Amino acid sequence: MADQNGGTAATETPSAPAPADAAAPVAKKMRLEDGVEEKDFDKETQKALEEIDASQNEIDSLNEQASEEILKVEQKYNKLRKPFYEKRNETIKKVPKFWLTAFINHPQVAAFIEEDEEDCLQYLSTLEVEEFDDIKSGYKINLHFDTNPYFEDKLLTKEFHVASTGEHESQSTKIRWKEGYDLHAKAQQKASATAAAAAAKAANGGSSLDKRKAKILAEAASTPRSFFAWFCDNSDPSADDLAEVIKDDMWPNPLQYFLVPDIEVEENGDDDDEDDLEEEEDVDENVVVLEEEEEEALAEGEEEGEEEETEESSAAAPAE
Repeated sequence: MADQNGGTAATETPSAPAPADAAAPVAKKMRLEDGVEEKDFDKETQKALEEIDASQNEIDSLNEQASEEILKVEQKYNKLRKPFYEKRNETIKKVPKFWLTAFINHPQVAAFIEEDEEDCLQYLSTLEVEEFDDIKSGYKINLHFDTNPYFEDKLLTKEFHVASTGEHESQSTKIRWKEGYDLHAKAQQKASATAAAAAAKAANGGSSLDKRKAKILAEAASTPRSFFAWFCDNSDPSADDLAEVIKDDMWPNPLQYFLVPDIEVEENGDDDDEDDLEEEEDVDENVVVLEEEEEEALAEGEEEGEEEETEESSAAAPAE
């Protein structure tokens, strides 16, 4: 029995590749027909599709090779640029409030800076963006501060990591705030107070717009829009737009933002103020119109009353 079974296995072994070869076109067909109703191709079409697939594999291979070559070039030039970045930073230290001015003149960065943070950021002496050696796994932003009344730290760092799975993570230095100078806590308190005021207005007969505004402010209260709130927030690093702006726009050429005043932001701010004033004027005009209508109604009522009294007096005179 054992010999017979062995013999059977020996005779069947040569025929085993046949089903595998037969299955190969099916695998191709499944790949090419993914999500499409299965159908058979004629031999000429099947051959053409296989050739297309082979060409595509070659293209994909070249794309991967190109990515590797581009990465090597980028790594090479990162090393070449480094001494020039270092020299630039040393020279920047000679310019008072360089980074604060560049930040304020940058529309997207300025949107995150609160008034009391401006004073703190004047102590920012050096900013550095360091990409990791392999570049694709992340980078870090280093903020060097002179001695200041706000915190003990001389260096604040925020790091961004991209795992091989594509998952994003970030971490930042825990700031050692001096007593009474915790700007992050102040930003949170301000945001909470604003949200509470909006909620109270919405609850006391507020319009649907007031209620929507209160909901938005309540959601934003936990992560207020300020520079140090951004620095401390690591909840969603994949959506950290400010970090990307600093890395890709501010860091490569901060001089352009130091020299160019933020006219656009000022104009937008003026437009917003004008819109607010127009809204207030509309409200005031509506109030004035209502008051005038009420006064006219009262005046008409008084005139009608006087006319009735005159008519009654006239009617009563002959009777006397």
